[in-house]
Amino acid sequence: MFTGIIEATGKVEKIDKNESNIDFVLSCPFTHELKIDQSLAHNGCCLTVVEINNDTYKVTAINETLEKTNLGFWDVGTEVNLERCLKFEGRLDGHVVQGHVDKTGTVESIEDQNGSYFITINYEESVEYTTVPQGSITVNGTSLTVAESGKNQFSVAIIPYTWEFTNMKHLKKGDVVNLEFDIIGKYVAKLLKKQNVI
Repeated sequence: MFTGIIEATGKVEKIDKNESNIDFVLSCPFTHELKIDQSLAHNGCCLTVVEINNDTYKVTAINETLEKTNLGFWDVGTEVNLERCLKFEGRLDGHVVQGHVDKTGTVESIEDQNGSYFITINYEESVEYTTVPQGSITVNGTSLTVAESGKNQFSVAIIPYTWEFTNMKHLKKGDVVNLEFDIIGKYVAKLLKKQNVI
């Protein structure tokens, strides 16, 4: 379980194809604190640390993960948003994030609004996933508040701190991003679908 508050960014150091899977070797500021079998969200996708070697660690993405996320677009040098799993002893600053990416979206536009940034993202139509204004959405693992919500599209406003501290600053029109929709909204949509309301 995560909160969507990014701890740091990491860098992809090496990529190895392993049959249908891909092994990613990354470096990050807290590598020395990681442990084997630890869960770590990478752009919002929960992956297990399988190896640690000095200042780098390895995670493996299986084919299903590669099909649902933007991990297949990573290159050596890609900057990745990182968050370790939640400890139930502090404040929940973001929202409840599972680290299970629902689908990917595409950046439609990025507007510089004199210090803040307004990003609009499109996603493939689905009755199971929706957004509401002032609701929560996770983009590349970052907990954000929906500013505007439309059919298969939403916009978020990014404050300067989030822009600089995460990999948001590298986004450009057409980029593919990982999306995890709010868990409460997903349950409501599922119940309504079961009752043939939607």
